[in-house]
Amino acid sequence: MAKRALLIIDFQNDFVPGGALPVPAGDKIAPRVRDLVDSGHFDLIAATRDWHPADHNSFKEQGGPWPPHCVQGTSGAELYPGFDHSRIDHMVNVGSQPEHEGYSGFEHSDLEQWLREHDVEEVTVVGLATDYCVRASALDALRLGLAVTVDPAGVRGIDVEPGDSERALREIEAAGGAIAPPAGSRA
Repeated sequence: MAKRALLIIDFQNDFVPGGALPVPAGDKIAPRVRDLVDSGHFDLIAATRDWHPADHNSFKEQGGPWPPHCVQGTSGAELYPGFDHSRIDHMVNVGSQPEHEGYSGFEHSDLEQWLREHDVEEVTVVGLATDYCVRASALDALRLGLAVTVDPAGVRGIDVEPGDSERALREIEAAGGAIAPPAGSRA
């Protein structure tokens, strides 16, 4: 029987205000993530996290665009404490080699295999950041033939260029994904 999974993308300490690479209002998704984790609507819950070595290629010191963040074994790389981590059925570490970008939760990970082994056909995606890792993970899930819904109340973006997050959601929609109606709406 087909199953549904919640994918929590990179909801980590370094991506919330006060972290090394904060997503504006990144911590504000915590109530929605908590509600979804506790909802009972999902058969399985998976979480991804950036898990970079100290010499990761994306870091400015190595010629990349970002400050060091989510370095393996640091508190910044740990999941944000705003929801019950014990409910996570599978943890995926991405970007764990210097040359692996790690934007998608499917990149150089066992996420696809784990979802297929558990007969998952539908995923709801939440996490950080809408215009980077959420976008890449949702698009990869669609390419793999999964039905994808992004919950906009459970994502926030960086918006390096104004509107990047909205463009990412439209790109996911154009690729066949669904954008959930706002929580509490009757749509």
